[in-house]
Amino acid sequence: MVMTGQAQKRRQRNGSAIDGSNAGDRIDRFAELDQYSLRQRLIIRAAGVLLYWLIRVIGATVRYRVVGLEHHSETKPQVYCFWHNRIPIATHFWRNRRIVVMSSRSFDSEYIARFIQRFGYGAARGSSTRGARAALIQMIRAVKSGRSAAFTVDGPRGPRYEAKPGALLLAAKAGAPILPFSISMDRYWELPSWDRIQIPKPFARAVVVIGEPFAVDDLEGEREMRALERLQRALEAVRDRAEREITEQTK
Repeated sequence: MVMTGQAQKRRQRNGSAIDGSNAGDRIDRFAELDQYSLRQRLIIRAAGVLLYWLIRVIGATVRYRVVGLEHHSETKPQVYCFWHNRIPIATHFWRNRRIVVMSSRSFDSEYIARFIQRFGYGAARGSSTRGARAALIQMIRAVKSGRSAAFTVDGPRGPRYEAKPGALLLAAKAGAPILPFSISMDRYWELPSWDRIQIPKPFARAVVVIGEPFAVDDLEGEREMRALERLQRALEAVRDRAEREITEQTK
């Protein structure tokens, strides 16, 4: 078969896997950027690289203390759940575990997806408003194959600290437990975004609190509401404890 130059370039881009051991899996590949303008493509590529190196360099100076590590499994898939404004520090802490995250098909999200993928994550494209069903199916298949997944449960646009049911649906369909966690830092930059996203400052101290995992077997009727309330309480509990722990640690 003879391919045109454009087709060859597209195939090469598709073959640029972040994780070479799973080159056939599209969630480990950078997405094509054909729908964006040249300027947008340059911004996406540059921002993804710059953000990666920023968090990699600063992250190397962060001193972590972990509470509840016994709840985390290195061998069985789990659905990590946390708040959206902890993305930078959480990305660094859980790096290189091939965790799958959801990313929307938009200009604003694409460079974030690339930044995350450079840290060894997979990205399923979609969001609550764009292609969520297709992305969720990708995540379910990935978890059933043995990979963990992660959800920012108040994303992609908030309200801040208000849990949504996407992670519960994934856990129920894939048969994996929910793992709530939170990370608090003693020093960070806070961006003027809807979630007030936190970027660690050099030599920050961080406390990671991992909650007890829980299974989600059935979301029929009122069970979904009860499961969502349980998730909300669990995330609030780990966030509050992380805040207390970092406050005590820095006194």
